[in-house]
Order: sequence, then C-alpha cells, then structure tokens
Amino acid sequence: MQVLLTRPEGRNQAMVQQLQDKGVGFIVTPLLAVAPTHFTIEPQQLSQTDCIIFISTNAVNFAAQSLKGRFPNCRYYAVGQATADALTQYNIRAEVAPADSQDSEGLLSLASLAEIKQQRIMIVRGVGGRETIAEQLSLRQANVNYWEVYQRVMPKLDAQSVCSQWQTAKIDTIVVTSGEVLVNLINLVPKELFAWLQSCHIIVPSHRVEQRAKTAGFCHVTNANGANNQAVLQALSL
Repeated sequence: MQVLLTRPEGRNQAMVQQLQDKGVGFIVTPLLAVAPTHFTIEPQQLSQTDCIIFISTNAVNFAAQSLKGRFPNCRYYAVGQATADALTQYNIRAEVAPADSQDSEGLLSLASLAEIKQQRIMIVRGVGGRETIAEQLSLRQANVNYWEVYQRVMPKLDAQSVCSQWQTAKIDTIVVTSGEVLVNLINLVPKELFAWLQSCHIIVPSHRVEQRAKTAGFCHVTNANGANNQAVLQALSL
C-alpha cells in the first residue's frame, strides 16, 4: 500500500508519523488550502449565543485567532472528533456527533439538539459550506447565524508533474478528508490518467462524500465515518 495524504499544508504531520511507524509508504500533496476571511463578529453577538457549532478544525483555529483564545461561556458542539479535540486545546469540551456518523446528519441526531426552539445558535465554518445543519435547526425554530472564518482555495500545482510523481511512487490509496478535496483531486488529474485514479482505493470521511466519489466513477471507496486520524487508520486497516 502506498498512500497519498491530501490535507492542507501543516495538517498531515500526525498521519505521516503514524504511517512511518507502521512502515507504510506515502506522499504528501495538499489538495486544499485555507485562508482567513477576516470577517469579524461583535463580541456581544457571541456572548448572547446559547450554543456554538464548529464544523471543522479550521473553524476552531481561525475563530480562536480572531477571539484571541477567549471563547464565550455557552454550549459547544463539534461535527467530528478531530474538531472536538481542537477545542480541547482551548479548554472547551464539546458534544460530538456519534462516532458512526461524524457529519451534519450525525450532529443533528443528538438529543440535546432536538428541542431548541428560540435558542440562538452560531455555526462557525468556512465560506460556502453545507446548509443542512442551519436548515434543520431553523425548522426546529432555532435562531441560526453563521460566522464564516475561513475560505478554501486550490493550491497551485502542476498537474502533469504531480500525477507523474504519484504514479512513480505507485500510489494506490488516497485519503480524501472533504468533498472539496475530492473535487480538487478530480479536477487536477488529466483525463488520460483518470482510469488509474478510479482504480485507487479512496478513503472518505462521510456517506455524502462516499456517494460523490462513487458517482464520479471510483470503484473502491471506504467511508471512514470521520476525518480524524484514528478513523482514517481504521479505514486503512492499520
């Protein structure tokens, strides 16, 4: 097995260490970059919030930068375990989506989010994320707002050079940690190499991304039910 890691720059170190410890070959090629939006939020708006939902570790980190680490006193939720772990660095304990469904639908299944009429909820995310959580919480009569603290961009890569490097290394397994990474992967690989790409084992973080991968023609797709390292390692059978 030869693994391609595609998380943004600086987010692959823990998985690199795990693969090195297990003697598994790998290449790191970030297929997503994140940058702050500089959208500010009034401290009073956050202080009046009943609960804050973090969609990703990037949401945690960029919000922390903006707040200078001073988070308000309220209830916290995290879509995935990696996001919850990021919050613990700021002494925040968040309720997490179930281990077998670490996505929007899993978060919405939590009992504590069932009766939230009139509650003020802030969703912290990147620009252009899914609307499922906000839509469903609004149907439950919560007052929902967004704080979009980062944006996703595609790194500048030479497609032919990168793909040649992957094939030379005999990459046969690709870790895809979001729908955006999957789209960037598909857009990057030239058409003449797409048969090779479709033959690779693709590790995805959720049912939604799994369906998108299968629709794109990938034959060997494993849903890790999360983007954290433990979930990915289990999906890799390591």
